[in-house]
Amino acid sequence: MLTLHYAPDNASLIVRIVLHELGLPFRTALVDRATRQQDSAAFRALNPAGLIPVLETPQGPLAETAAILLWLAETQGRMAPPPGDPARGPFLQALFFLSNTLHADLRMIFYPRRYAPGAEAALHAAVTDRLRGHYALLEGWAGQGRLGGPQPSVLDIYTAVTLRWAALYAPGGAWFDPAPLPRLMAMAAQLELRASVRAAARAEGLGEAPFTRPRPCQPPEGSATG
Repeated sequence: MLTLHYAPDNASLIVRIVLHELGLPFRTALVDRATRQQDSAAFRALNPAGLIPVLETPQGPLAETAAILLWLAETQGRMAPPPGDPARGPFLQALFFLSNTLHADLRMIFYPRRYAPGAEAALHAAVTDRLRGHYALLEGWAGQGRLGGPQPSVLDIYTAVTLRWAALYAPGGAWFDPAPLPRLMAMAAQLELRASVRAAARAEGLGEAPFTRPRPCQPPEGSATG
């Protein structure tokens, strides 16, 4: 049995949806951000970096969202091109772009004081400009078929969740305009119809349209921030 250590509407949401999409049985363990449980000795024993999510597997705990997604796709043989497939290189490029570039920049505008104390406004302006370019690149990749195929990939899930966060949580969120992203928004709307997304939305209190009409989560336990 897999155990997902999660907080509502955190990066663990991406992993939760993929676990449902793959049909894998799993347990959840709340990481209570309101009490900084991610800094506890017990959680740091699972992930010394203190970041959510952690997935406990038969081979031990695994952290870092992209690593978890890649491990799940490879162990299950689904939701990603296998090694040797011509699409494998572009897939890996997109996965690590999402993790190392787009997601990292989103974190900077979620927590500007951590990155530029006293210069939050300048940071916000610079990073949101980059983020518009990131989403334009993803829109182009969707046009090339890297995203939004007939069956969802881990890239699709990851991208859709970031669309939610960009619209909902970034301070000064008016920077995010979905109008130039019709392919990504159409992909997100299709994902909202899937049982995997509906199950995750119920579990974390995300509402009926968590990607295209996001509202703050109302989880039955825990907090999205803290």
